[in-house]
Order: sequence, then C-alpha cells, then structure tokens
Amino acid sequence: MMIWTIGKTSEKYLNEGIDKYLNKLKHYLKFEYEEFKDVKPGQTAAETSKKEAQLILSKLKTEDQLILLDEKGESYNSTNFSKYLEKLTLHSGNNYVFLIGGAYGHHELLRKRAIHLISLSKMTFTHQMVRLFLVEQFYRAFTIIKNEKYHNQ
Repeated sequence: MMIWTIGKTSEKYLNEGIDKYLNKLKHYLKFEYEEFKDVKPGQTAAETSKKEAQLILSKLKTEDQLILLDEKGESYNSTNFSKYLEKLTLHSGNNYVFLIGGAYGHHELLRKRAIHLISLSKMTFTHQMVRLFLVEQFYRAFTIIKNEKYHNQ
C-alpha cells in the first residue's frame, strides 16, 4: 500500500507525526509514502489539477489500484475503515495507492482511473494535515485488525 501526495509537507510538527506513524506501520505491512512536487503556480485551477493528474497517471503502473481522498467520497468510522483495509490486504496481488491531491482537488482524469473515493471528514482540512490524519488512521486500522490496544471502542 502507498500514500501519494501532491506537494511537500513543510510543517516540522506534521513531518514528525507522519514519520512517527509510518515507522509504526512497518510492523504491519510494506508501506510506502511519497510526496510529489507541486505543479508550478500561475495557471488556472483546471490547468493545475490537470497537470497534477498527468503527473500521477505517469507514475501509476497498470496494475495499481487508485483510491482518492476526496470530500465527495465515502465516509468511514475507524472500525469500518479497518475492515475496508483488511479486505484490500486480502487481495495481496494488488497494489493500492491512496492519493491526497493538491489544493484544487482531483481532475476528472484521476476520477476516471480511481476505483474508490474516501472522505476523512465533511470538514475541510489543509492537504498537509490530511497526510498526518490518514497515516494515523492506517495505523489505527491495523491495530484494530490485530486486536491490539490503541483504539478505544
């Protein structure tokens, strides 16, 4: 499984949190996290999101399964998200890429390629914060799957 993001995480406290949970995730599965450079500003939102989409599509392999983090996606509580991830891990031959897009959201090219859309909240968060929230939810999900102490129900 992988998390891909558009743009770098510039806040030190967010990088520290992301690193903390990425290190914890190593105990559960092979997991990759990659940040891609922002597309240069000065373009329209549509042009920017299309260039971001083209960048991501150029990096995806044919067999990669793309899942978008999107405000219009399906919402899960932590327990149901763990069930969703457990179902994905049963299909071990597939590689799942969770994508956090740029400031203008996901272009239609990515929406057409995606197999699923997930929303972390109805609220709007910065793209940098979403990275930390998603990595933590991955860790939480695997502690739920393994019935380990972390998540209180």
